[in-house]
Amino acid sequence: MKRPRPARRALLAIACLLPIIAIAAWQVLPPGRDALTTVTVSRGNIENSVTALGTLQPRRYVDVGAQASGQIRKIHVEAGDQVQEGQLLVEIDPSTQQAKLDASRYAIENLNAQLQEQRAQHELARQKYQRQQRLAAGNATREEDVQTASAELKATQARIDMYQAQIRQARASLRSDEAELGYTRIYAPMAGTVVAVDARVGQTLNAQQQTPLILRIAKLSPMTVWAEVSEADIGHVKPGMTAYFTTLSGGNRRWTSTVRQILPIPPKPLNETQGSGSPNSSNKSGSGRVVLYTVLLDVDNSDNALMAEMTTQVFFVASQVKDALTAPVAALQGTSSTDRQVARVVLKNGRIEERHVQLGISDRLRVQVLDGLDEGDQLLIGPADGSGG
Repeated sequence: MKRPRPARRALLAIACLLPIIAIAAWQVLPPGRDALTTVTVSRGNIENSVTALGTLQPRRYVDVGAQASGQIRKIHVEAGDQVQEGQLLVEIDPSTQQAKLDASRYAIENLNAQLQEQRAQHELARQKYQRQQRLAAGNATREEDVQTASAELKATQARIDMYQAQIRQARASLRSDEAELGYTRIYAPMAGTVVAVDARVGQTLNAQQQTPLILRIAKLSPMTVWAEVSEADIGHVKPGMTAYFTTLSGGNRRWTSTVRQILPIPPKPLNETQGSGSPNSSNKSGSGRVVLYTVLLDVDNSDNALMAEMTTQVFFVASQVKDALTAPVAALQGTSSTDRQVARVVLKNGRIEERHVQLGISDRLRVQVLDGLDEGDQLLIGPADGSGG
């Protein structure tokens, strides 16, 4: 008779052990324990924050316009150029302003000539009056002639005063014309970066109707985040509150800041600027639109990683804890108390025990556990069918 091979003997031994292992597992594991869905109480960081979307803008900028009318002769900068305060930016054709300035100068010269002539007439009138006074002392002239000479002397003095006033007025006009001529050369009012050029060489500007915008200069550090916070969350945001934000181009980088200002009224919706007959006009109750309030945050941008008009996701941190005992919100059941809820803990023997848990702050997914649970506790999620009680 043949002896069993070693491989066959091993298979026979395993086959004999399988029923024994199954019976032992059935006795050790409580009924239904393998069907329970649980989560573990663990340690982690919790942050209670308000989120909002925002847009980056330079904190300080200036729109450079034209105070003189005329055709643009030359633009010395382009978008992206760095400029210093006082640097020449734009030249406007000064022909009209130069002609006005020359006319004012000629007018002053003419008035000065008339003034000199009038002073000569005044000197002659003074001499005539003095002669009449001497004749009157010797009864050699009529009183009427003395009065006529006196009146002529006063008239010439009055005309001198008139010409002097006209000259002062003309000089004031001359200073205005000189300033207007100076406006044809536009200089940078501050140092910064040219972020936009809205005019072109050859374009005609009319400063009499409105101030034409030529370009914008901005300081790109610091930048300001204009965050739009919903009506429901604005009450949780306060000046000085810590906040951070991310950008689409920044990857995992965070920029930290604090709330500088909360604008007291929301921006006016575009449909409210239209006529009352517009189909887009909202009703008086404001239904159908979300009210957003603007919150301003400043951030350093010395490395120029941030650019104007970038979209940001802002997190206003109301409170935070680190290395705290945390549990998923989904594993807790509400009670009448806002800071205490019920958790169902699955014990090692398979039994389920309900515990009242005192809670701290929450980030809407996990909540801080102050009392009632221990690290490593298994919390039941969902029904406990077949688990026993």
